[in-house]
Amino acid sequence: MNDGVATRDWLEDPVTRLSDVAVPLYALATVALWLLTRPYGNPRWKLACCSAVLASGVGLAANQAISHLWARPRPFTDHPLLTHVLAARTTDPSFPSDHAAAAFAIAFAVLVFSRWAGALFVVGATLIAVSRIALGMHYPTDVLAGLLVGLASATLVTRAGRPWVSRLVGLVSRVSDPLLRPVWGGMRRVASSLRVFP
Repeated sequence: MNDGVATRDWLEDPVTRLSDVAVPLYALATVALWLLTRPYGNPRWKLACCSAVLASGVGLAANQAISHLWARPRPFTDHPLLTHVLAARTTDPSFPSDHAAAAFAIAFAVLVFSRWAGALFVVGATLIAVSRIALGMHYPTDVLAGLLVGLASATLVTRAGRPWVSRLVGLVSRVSDPLLRPVWGGMRRVASSLRVFP
């Protein structure tokens, strides 16, 4: 896959640009779940956001533990003549993929609260994970392991950690809801004015 992308300019540029913006956009979408929740309303999206963030943290911590057990070199280190590096080099272990673990942890956590939103996040996580292979940063098995770590992390947080997540959401909502309430009021006024002036 890496060779197929690197040897085709028409494919290399979109893939590298996608990798540059995918992670920030994915993180923004995760935070947006909280910000787009009506203050003092149904906390489902807040639970999804909080669970996703915590699951990604658990996944990254698990990756650190695994990488200390097996410090697998990056593809461009083991196979320098066969790998085209299309992103900034890094010296940390290749297995499992941190990007894949965090992205899939977020996606599977959101999936617990909403099928349609979770499906969109799974698509985003898949694009991020595949781009890591295409950029020459990971082996496919690194990404697959990251997916499994993400799944396990999301399952742990959304099942065993659900009571603590609910308490955390309640505490943070006490701060965020009063701050977001005027913003939501302003958005309603703008929406009403747009209906008056089609």
